[in-house]
Amino acid sequence: MQGSVHEDEGHSTPVEDPRPRLLRRFLASLALIAFLLGVLLGRLFETPPLYIEEAQASERTLQLWFNREPQASAEHLDGALIYRFADAYGRERAGRLVLDGVPVSWRIRRDGRDLRLLLLASRPLYGDWQLNKEDGRWRLQLTLQFLSPDVGQE
Repeated sequence: MQGSVHEDEGHSTPVEDPRPRLLRRFLASLALIAFLLGVLLGRLFETPPLYIEEAQASERTLQLWFNREPQASAEHLDGALIYRFADAYGRERAGRLVLDGVPVSWRIRRDGRDLRLLLLASRPLYGDWQLNKEDGRWRLQLTLQFLSPDVGQE
């Protein structure tokens, strides 16, 4: 009768290797180190988010101070002038300025991931903006004027 005793390695199942399998561990640790290094370099070279630091109103202008160069888009909507700053942060603000004796209200509000600057007066507005870098900050100066009635009616 044949017993269950292991004799002279004469059976068909291979003997387990007593050494640990290090290749999987090595590849997993290599992948983890590469991932962490990529995250570190991504954070190191990431540009800071656009942030409105300050807003100042004067007679005909509105000055906005940013931490880096802003990308703005302008649009007219029912007589209001709207500037949209994509992926920008900052606290909501509001104020008034006077343009040719007429009060102009302005408001900075969140609009999803964007900041929206809304300028509203009793007459349609036109804005000309200049961007300058001063002392490591960016100054966006909006010079406002009223649209003349014959603009756009040709």
